[in-house]
Amino acid sequence: MAGEVVEREKKGGKKGLRRKKRRISIRIDMTPMVDIAFLLLIFYMVSTVFSMPQAMEINLPPEDQKEPIPVKESNLLTIRVDQEGRFWWNLKTPTPENLPVLLPSSLDKPDTVLYKLEPDTLRNLLLQQNRSNSKLNTLILIHREATYSDMVDILDEVDLIERSWNKYTAEKLGKKVNELTRDEKFSYRYAMGDWNPRDDKIIDAAVAALQTEGGE
Repeated sequence: MAGEVVEREKKGGKKGLRRKKRRISIRIDMTPMVDIAFLLLIFYMVSTVFSMPQAMEINLPPEDQKEPIPVKESNLLTIRVDQEGRFWWNLKTPTPENLPVLLPSSLDKPDTVLYKLEPDTLRNLLLQQNRSNSKLNTLILIHREATYSDMVDILDEVDLIERSWNKYTAEKLGKKVNELTRDEKFSYRYAMGDWNPRDDKIIDAAVAALQTEGGE
């Protein structure tokens, strides 16, 4: 039983005309509650779905393809991430008249953060440039002192664009994504390059130009 009522009579006392009061104490049996707790614990342990490790798919060139592929200057988009985590982009070869442009910082960033990338800005840039040039190639250069998450942010946006692009194409053609042919499927063309001292000079010139514009 969940509960049991035990009646106790008060010992001692004088005999009188009044009726003796009886004290009633209740003892609760907690055994069923313990059983329910264990059943709930076992249920949640069995029904819980553990998160699977996340992996990023990257299309690598064939192993036998060792010869570099030439890319026209007009088809080159360069994304640079400096040591402060700032994202810069430019088309073609950078010159004093064609310096990298800084991607805007996030508007909802904390006051303690000097610069925080707005992911939508990077995504819109990559989408716009790829739509305007079907032969576009993206070169990603990341400073040696930048964080690992900066590289992951770029690769995440590339993967998201590729998936959404192919999903839209499949829906338009009435197919499934895995049914798209090689010509119908969009594959983002990009490469990871090495940051060298020349890139430091390019970013320094871009920062100086930006500060000059801000002072004016």
